[in-house]
Amino acid sequence: MRAAVLTRFGAPLTVRELPDPEAGGGEVLVEVLATCVAPYAAEVFGGARNYPLVPPVVPGVGAVGRIVHVGPDATRLRAGDLVWCDCTVRSRDDALTPDITLQGWSSRGEGGAKLARHLHDGAFAELMRVPTENVFPLPAAAGDDPARWSALSVHTIAYGGLLAGGLAAGETLLVSGATGNLGSSAVAVALALGAGRVVAPGRNRAALGLLADRFGPRVRPVPLTGDEAADGAAMCAAADGPIDMVIDLLPPSAPVSAVRVAAMTVREYGRVVLMGGVGMPDGAALALPYRWIMRNSVTVRGQWMYPRTANTGLIRLLAAGTLDLAPERVRSFGLDAVNDAVAYAAVHSGPFDRTVLLPRAATASA
Repeated sequence: MRAAVLTRFGAPLTVRELPDPEAGGGEVLVEVLATCVAPYAAEVFGGARNYPLVPPVVPGVGAVGRIVHVGPDATRLRAGDLVWCDCTVRSRDDALTPDITLQGWSSRGEGGAKLARHLHDGAFAELMRVPTENVFPLPAAAGDDPARWSALSVHTIAYGGLLAGGLAAGETLLVSGATGNLGSSAVAVALALGAGRVVAPGRNRAALGLLADRFGPRVRPVPLTGDEAADGAAMCAAADGPIDMVIDLLPPSAPVSAVRVAAMTVREYGRVVLMGGVGMPDGAALALPYRWIMRNSVTVRGQWMYPRTANTGLIRLLAAGTLDLAPERVRSFGLDAVNDAVAYAAVHSGPFDRTVLLPRAATASA
């Protein structure tokens, strides 16, 4: 098979022939039809994010694909099935606190690193070996536009955060980082889940306008100034009532103060979910007042990625049309243009911009 390989950090990806992967027991072999290129992929491959990838490695997270071969443990999956391949791989020997690796991308701790050594390669290839439990059937409609459906890799993260916070229909959500690629996804998914109102703070006025135009009055844009007191007051005013839940999806470049001012808009008994990258890689402290958390019975929790069931839930939302992928701006690249795709993704990281790699295609398309 052909694959794009990261030979060392800071070097361009190299497209080369590799042996076809072989799926063992508990695994599925999938032909990769489409995989999203993360806007920050250039930072990962350049070494700026210090991700625990071990070159040489085929990178890439999640994919729409078609099953080539299933292992003996598969009872419903069949060769030829159109599927979504989830990158979040969990160890099977600890149900309470499983080790986790993001196949072809990252991992957590030594246990996650051990998993990554076994499932080393990701989706920037014509074929990929995937654990059986990470493969989810897709509706036939996804086969008409697999590039667009590969946005599952973005939307499942936002969906996982909203599940973690227990967002209920009619509630008011504040999305910290709403103008980013991931934050804008949280706005769309929250509305698909029935949020009554979404407060969307951000510095990018054009992106705020895009959100307001796409979703109408249920989205309340808030242009940020950098003045914590003024920004906090503006967010609360935009909500026009109590803010039930805050989800933070800010990138590493954002100041930790931006997380704090957004979090402290939540109502008494409200929930705050932290999913962003602020403070990476050194882990800058988030100073939330003990007295405020305790007296207001506020729940603050972290959430890395999502439970396996989130894949099924999101696929159902898409199949029902509740979450609409049609307005998203998709640019596709063939495998030979993988470095062009990485560069393109870096400068097209706004709301609903998707850069997609099509490993079987030879050329790029708009």
